[in-house]
Amino acid sequence: MSAYLLIVLAVLTRVMPHPAWFNFTAVGGSLLFFGARRPLRQAVLPVLALMATDYYLTAFAYNYPFHAQDYLITWVWYAAVVILGRVLLTNRVSVGRVAAGAVLSSTSFFLATNFAAWTALGMYPHNAAGLMMSYAAGLPFYRNDLLSTGLVAGLAFGLPALVRQYRSSHAAVEMHRAA
Repeated sequence: MSAYLLIVLAVLTRVMPHPAWFNFTAVGGSLLFFGARRPLRQAVLPVLALMATDYYLTAFAYNYPFHAQDYLITWVWYAAVVILGRVLLTNRVSVGRVAAGAVLSSTSFFLATNFAAWTALGMYPHNAAGLMMSYAAGLPFYRNDLLSTGLVAGLAFGLPALVRQYRSSHAAVEMHRAA
């Protein structure tokens, strides 16, 4: 259930108004958690929810024409992060693995989407300098995405671990008192 609630949070963090510079979303962290906690056959559900969010934001919030081909890289990325969560965080969760998942998901999104912007939007010259300009323009968004993904994934995986640790130590103290 918590994996689905995090997907709802991801959608809300995308559709709720916020300053453009803030760029805080729960998308990466929630997809990692979903992949780690739900069967892969259910991966289509968060991907469809985020696809619908992309459509809503483009067509209604921003009033731009919607072209599905403009989002294919993003949609493949959604599915890839669910799979990354499954591979990296299903059987063994550690601080290092969660951090690796956050860095890999945020970095892959940054690299893929800025490369796509460089190739398709015509905003940058099609040479090495133009590619670097595209990546430089995306750095503030990358920083915020990395922070938000790390925070959401850290809380999603860390809070249950802290609760288990507390319960375990609390039970040990109670057993010691009873003895």
